[in-house]
Amino acid sequence: MKELLSGNEALARGLYEAGVRFASAYPGTPSTEILEELAQYKDELYCEWAPNEKVAVEAAYGASMAGARSAAAMKHVGLNVAADPVFTAAYNGIGGGFVIVTADDPGMHSSQNEQDNRHYAKAAKLPMLEPADSAECLAMARAAFDISELFDTPVLLRMTTRVCHSKSLVETGARAEQPVKRYEKNIEKYVATPANATKHHPQVEARMESLAAYSDANALNFAESGDGKLGVVAAGAAYQYAREAFPEGTGFFKLGMSWPLPIERLRAFAASVETLYVVEELDPFLEDALRAAGIACVGKEKIPKILELNPQIVKQAVFGETPETVGVDAAAAPRPPVLCPGCPHRGFFYTLSKRKDAVVCGDIGCYTLGCAPPLNSIETCVCMGGGFTVAAGMAKVFEQTGDERVVFGVMGDSTFLHSGITGACEIVYNGANLIPCVLDNSITAMTGQQQNPATGRTLMGAPAPAVSIESLLTACGFARVITVDPQDLGAMQQAVDEAVESAAAGIRAAIITRRSCLLIKGLPLEKGLCAVDAAKCKACKMCTKVGCPAVAMGPEAAEIDAALCSGCTVCKQVCPFEAIDEVRKQTVGYF
Repeated sequence: MKELLSGNEALARGLYEAGVRFASAYPGTPSTEILEELAQYKDELYCEWAPNEKVAVEAAYGASMAGARSAAAMKHVGLNVAADPVFTAAYNGIGGGFVIVTADDPGMHSSQNEQDNRHYAKAAKLPMLEPADSAECLAMARAAFDISELFDTPVLLRMTTRVCHSKSLVETGARAEQPVKRYEKNIEKYVATPANATKHHPQVEARMESLAAYSDANALNFAESGDGKLGVVAAGAAYQYAREAFPEGTGFFKLGMSWPLPIERLRAFAASVETLYVVEELDPFLEDALRAAGIACVGKEKIPKILELNPQIVKQAVFGETPETVGVDAAAAPRPPVLCPGCPHRGFFYTLSKRKDAVVCGDIGCYTLGCAPPLNSIETCVCMGGGFTVAAGMAKVFEQTGDERVVFGVMGDSTFLHSGITGACEIVYNGANLIPCVLDNSITAMTGQQQNPATGRTLMGAPAPAVSIESLLTACGFARVITVDPQDLGAMQQAVDEAVESAAAGIRAAIITRRSCLLIKGLPLEKGLCAVDAAKCKACKMCTKVGCPAVAMGPEAAEIDAALCSGCTVCKQVCPFEAIDEVRKQTVGYF
């Protein structure tokens, strides 16, 4: 059966067809849809959202040890979080086949960096497969398990944003049920003591030699002959770009297994062409390996090493051909990222923006947009969990230097459960003078409304105990945990003042803002409407300072776009002239 599938959909189908029994992930663009799609097969396998990527890999590795085919999936920066168990699993080996999906984001479409995770394959001494379209996503998902079990190793499968989200025809097949191997106690294999690891390392090196020979002989890597003048080595999406950019007669060496490389076949291919190009996104990973093997090639001296490629960029870089463009007279209105109308985070950031003595350390999530005008509240954003720990380091320096500014550490509910609990422990244990704030909107919102351990539902839709964020903060040692509705600006201001006063008195205080995201699937969607009385409006622009897309200044008075307004009333609460009122509040259906 042929279907038009995205790379993520096809990969999920490939995991299913390969006989996966256990899959775990933490949502992150561009990988999120893999587990969401896999959940449709919940009658035949188990899949879950883990609290973070490290937990996902460890749980999936445990399933592998128990003899089942298993998988873990994450975006590229998630592999940083999971690196600890990944490197050790490479030494120990597997039980059932074990595949780790890393989805890289060239161009940083939704990421804080564009690291190239091919380096993890080399550093961890693991094989890596790299599909170039949806059909290969399915096929390589199946092949990865065969390689894993053949060589007793985890396998990395690298996607990129373009492959994850582009659609192409895929021929689907039947599920190949795999027997679960009976778990047998094997301390030498699975207990990573120095004594056992010392024995494993030579085995890993020997395995990499065997994998290199396998790569040299495997059909995942193949050559497409040309007229002998130009040759291109490429993998993944870069292969597709190169096919469009280079002229007819160009030969191609397509890498499906991008580590270890089939060096001898690449050497033969290079010898068959006059000029060899390496087209790859981001780092000169393939180029460096070819040069180290003594194979002359043209790479990053022409091909850009930052941001995502496309056929036009490649053609211009290699051949100097500037693509034709068509001028457009009409200028598009700028649309910077902004918190949604009715976003529960807006009241919190508006309240903090009024404190000129506040320093706000942020984190990864929708709320990162609290850095944007006019709120201008968040001042730092590094990584998941950094909202508390970066703030802790900053607070310690402020204490040493007599800086009296108040430090707030901010993260969402899912991020708190991902990597914020240890930061909360850091604050209490090492006495950092700051106020941690958990912005609980009852969902993992930024990546598309996924469940987490505090929402009361699993990935597969089953009810689950909801973790109490209040109890966790109390257990960490916070004597005063203040829970507040952030859209009640009076209560929000009182909560901030109480927390600051508590901190000044030496009482550990934390804030939880709690109001559900408006876009949570399956919840009633309340559609309200606020309106401006133009006769009362003094055009003071106070309402625009909350940064709501529905509010704008007209020629003589503020205006509220009825199509955008959700009726949250934050603008009404800040208006000093009572010129804004709520005119409608009703449930209009379900999102």
